[in-house]
Amino acid sequence: MKLRQMPFYETGPKGQKIKRMSSKWYAVFADWSETLRRLPLLEDKKASVELSRRIDRLNSVRAGGDVMTADMNRKVETMPPAIRAKLAEWGILSPLRVAAGKPLVEHLADWKHALLAKGNTERHATLVTSRASKAFSACGVKFWTEISASRLQSQLADLRKDHKDKAGDAVAGVSAQTFNFYLQACKQFGRWMVSDGRAVESPLVHLHGLNVKTDRRHDRRALSHEELRCLLDVTDVAPERFGMLGSERAMLYRLAVETGLRAAELRSLTRGSFQLDGNEPSVMIAAAYAKNRRQDTLPLKADSAGLLKKHLSEKMPAAIAFNVPPPSRVVKMFRSDLAGARTSWIAQATTPDQKRERDESPFLTYRDDAGRVIDFHALRHTFISNLAAGGVHPKTAQTLARHSTITLTMDRYSHVYRGDLASALKTLPDLSQKVVQPLSATGTDAIRLSPDLSPGGKVCKSLVESGGVNHAEVARPQKEEKPPKIQGFPQKNGETGIRTPGTGVNPYNGLANRRLQPLGHLSKTAGKCLRSGGAALFQIHPAYARQPPMSA
Repeated sequence: MKLRQMPFYETGPKGQKIKRMSSKWYAVFADWSETLRRLPLLEDKKASVELSRRIDRLNSVRAGGDVMTADMNRKVETMPPAIRAKLAEWGILSPLRVAAGKPLVEHLADWKHALLAKGNTERHATLVTSRASKAFSACGVKFWTEISASRLQSQLADLRKDHKDKAGDAVAGVSAQTFNFYLQACKQFGRWMVSDGRAVESPLVHLHGLNVKTDRRHDRRALSHEELRCLLDVTDVAPERFGMLGSERAMLYRLAVETGLRAAELRSLTRGSFQLDGNEPSVMIAAAYAKNRRQDTLPLKADSAGLLKKHLSEKMPAAIAFNVPPPSRVVKMFRSDLAGARTSWIAQATTPDQKRERDESPFLTYRDDAGRVIDFHALRHTFISNLAAGGVHPKTAQTLARHSTITLTMDRYSHVYRGDLASALKTLPDLSQKVVQPLSATGTDAIRLSPDLSPGGKVCKSLVESGGVNHAEVARPQKEEKPPKIQGFPQKNGETGIRTPGTGVNPYNGLANRRLQPLGHLSKTAGKCLRSGGAALFQIHPAYARQPPMSA
């Protein structure tokens, strides 16, 4: 590749031709197809030399069929648009690479069109693209190559800090969930740039969101049966709000809490969406308005179907079933009905003490002591919580909720009602009553040894054998009684032990395998008692307590 200024001729004042040199420098080279090209660059020679090197490298990559690196893509995006267009015309750059050099605002507009082409709603496409645009604008980014992961993360972290507005009022920073929403939008845009061929890789792919469990600001709770009944009763006779009669709002809330439909889905329902005749009334949600983009049919309760039939009796099939206001006004409408129901409940108190208790109660309050709120979407939470409390199988509850995972159904939308935990404890066993356990065997075969071998003792307690046979207590043996013959057996020290006649078995069943202490250390009274043949008991000497079993 050569760099030169191109000559040209001008006509002089006398009609002569005057040779001039171009102010711009030209790159003269043979492209990947061996075609000679002349490309105008810049007026500055040094900048033109650097630009010619980039073009020569791009031409080599195109000729070899290689893949452009991230550094090459960044340099292409900083090229003048006219030069990129010329390189694309010659086939050195692909048209998508040329498009990648457009300002970031144009890329975001193209991304929005792509989202709409995929079937996303206008509201969703606008919300996602606006989040990404706001985050990139806060970072001062105008081109794709200027996006920095660390700069974006730092800027999103600043959004979480509390600050003051122009009036001097304190404004809380965004929550961890909002932080993640902005980050997800930016990462989604980066993935689209790569998949559309406008970028080789996304610099945001390694970023991770925050743990939303550490910063929950809008946790919802389910309404109790009493709260729900009070809300419906009071709303049914309440005045018109936001273009909806009280009876229509009560019917809307009842349908939401018995089907789990979202506000946007309820807004899309028409008279033709309901099938109220027959034994299985149902309502159909069109795929265009469902969050999961899938048409679903949900069953209706028979009594609710009767009320809906009366409500929709004068409407045409294509007519809107409920005059649901826009999302921002739905929030205000529900909070007004919630406050009205609580006021009516407190006014029904009959005594000052009861009124004071109701004033302090979290009954139908928008935010309770734990920070959980009741809004329109809490009706969906109530629907799923009622299914769980009624013992519905988790898979059935997931299907009715139209959730993608069972975890979302059970962890996020199922709530425990007040009193359920205390009721669960009633199933535990009662530990207040003491249970007398039978004594376990001690190895003595139910024989109790209770000797009285003191020197002054007059009674030798009897041996109580198992089976309930008690021997009479033996005092001093009578002279006329003949003691049984006792065979001796040799001990290690030459003394004599005790063995029953003819059996070779120790008479003391529980101690049959113990060596017995010689009788010499016993008192005279105890010795006479044993020599008399009485079934008296005696103690085992500690020295013999753990001797090996005696031989037969």
